[in-house]
Amino acid sequence: MKISEIIFWILTVISIGVAGWYLFGNSPTFEQTILVLMLTVVFGISMKVAVIGEKVNSIERKFNMMAKDFKEHLGGKK
Repeated sequence: MKISEIIFWILTVISIGVAGWYLFGNSPTFEQTILVLMLTVVFGISMKVAVIGEKVNSIERKFNMMAKDFKEHLGGKK
């Protein structure tokens, strides 16, 4: 597991705990509960964006290599 996945799961457990604490009373305010939930969601989304960015960079590199191969192939035939 990556460190980001571990942090995400820790935040998820904390979010569930705070939400349960809020539901059963004697707890943090509603805004604090929402803040913890939003922190977990934003961190999860940022993890997904990072993964998508890595995939896009990989595809871009492969496309550039393919374009170079096509240029070499077409340049050799002339």
